[in-house]
Amino acid sequence: MTGNEGKGGTSRKGGRRNLRERVKTARGRKLSSKLWLERQLNDPYVTKAKEEGYRSRAAFKLTEIDDKFHFLKKAGRIVDLGAAPGGWTQVSVARTGSDKGKGKVVGIDLQEIDAIPGADLYVLDFLDEGADDKVKEWLGGEADVVLSDMAAAAMGHKQTDHLRIIALAEAAAAFAHDVLSEGGTFCAKVLQGGADQELLTMLRRDFKTVRHVKPAASRADSSEMYVLGTGFRGRDEDEENGL
Repeated sequence: MTGNEGKGGTSRKGGRRNLRERVKTARGRKLSSKLWLERQLNDPYVTKAKEEGYRSRAAFKLTEIDDKFHFLKKAGRIVDLGAAPGGWTQVSVARTGSDKGKGKVVGIDLQEIDAIPGADLYVLDFLDEGADDKVKEWLGGEADVVLSDMAAAAMGHKQTDHLRIIALAEAAAAFAHDVLSEGGTFCAKVLQGGADQELLTMLRRDFKTVRHVKPAASRADSSEMYVLGTGFRGRDEDEENGL
């Protein structure tokens, strides 16, 4: 079912019905808040997420990326960085079968996450010393996939916001380098624009293939996109021995 389809015999014209809702201006509500709320109410992916039990519309971004590149494999070991509220973790559980005892899905965040059947959720800063070893212990080995849908809080300055999210992606890529098994995959949120050359250089060193992806569920008016590294080349012997 696509994000534009309805339920319960809703009549459509040309295959869809105009369900646009307007939010009345409330006294004291900032215009930016009003526009955000209106966009949420009219977003088909928000509606679809509620219908299918996902905690966020972001679940469909990962679903669409994996539908194309097929890296969330049955019985795989997945780590989801900055996992709250849990949409990407839910998709990982469904695709690996970890809720049926296959594979392992670990979600970590700075805040507690409500339980997700089939996933192990921890409060952890992945930047902390020894975080990589903890995650590998929780996974029972190296990861097949490292995911990051993290975004730094927006400052309202386009260039600054871009640099902050790229810095997060670089940190996640460094973490992935430490926990991935050979042949593994890394997927992280970035923003369109410059200043990501260092990130790309890092990823091209570590992965056989690096590409940018913008799933349909990512809003067209957003500069958000994802960088996907596949075919992790592995670590050298000195790194493995902690030298």
